[in-house]
Amino acid sequence: MKIYPAIDLIDGQSVRLEQGRFDSSTVYSQDPASIARRYAEEGATYLHVVDLDGAKAREVRQSDLILDIAAQSGLKVQTGGGIRTSQQISTLLEGGVDRVIVGSLAVREPEAVRGFLSEFGGERITLALDVRLNDQDTPMTATEGWLDGGNATLWDVMDFYKGCDLQTLLCTDIGRDGMFTGPNLPLYEQIITRYPDVELQASGGIASVDDLAQVNAMGCGAVIIGKALSEGRFTLKEALHAR
Repeated sequence: MKIYPAIDLIDGQSVRLEQGRFDSSTVYSQDPASIARRYAEEGATYLHVVDLDGAKAREVRQSDLILDIAAQSGLKVQTGGGIRTSQQISTLLEGGVDRVIVGSLAVREPEAVRGFLSEFGGERITLALDVRLNDQDTPMTATEGWLDGGNATLWDVMDFYKGCDLQTLLCTDIGRDGMFTGPNLPLYEQIITRYPDVELQASGGIASVDDLAQVNAMGCGAVIIGKALSEGRFTLKEALHAR
């Protein structure tokens, strides 16, 4: 299982949100590149970076900083936030990013995203679907940095991408993100059962190394760890050994 320590960016600073609320951000560092370098020194291979300004504004805002983070750290960076065009994806990939995350557009303009998968290949594109559970525990997609709710279920969106080169899904349970309540294992089990050929990246709620062991045991291909590392719930070294 791949371990992706996470860095979220607002105004060039490393921050964390609770349940996707921009009014609940905590600043952890004004030098996110130094955090990335530290993760590399501690044994990381991968890094997850999100341009929250871009996600909110529907346009990429911090590409230069993200490319600098990738260059300074030497890590395999996957990044997203405000991705809307093929040119934006090309700029990031050619600049040294390993994978580009496409989120809101995958829900709002799925034909365009199918085109991205065809153009760049599923090995370079991560589909990110962020969900809130409704009263029937159905995962409903949310877009624009989680500011807007949608009418499509996770299953509706995923079924649309059947038959194209979709290889990786990043799924975040918004209700658990930054809350240390543990990952949504029943949701992840459903995803793995329905789409066994798609690598699942688990995100939201990770609070302990035991959580990591559980998502690993159930077959998740990767896990995103943000606030738990930022607040010292466990170390990156402990996370890497929990796989």
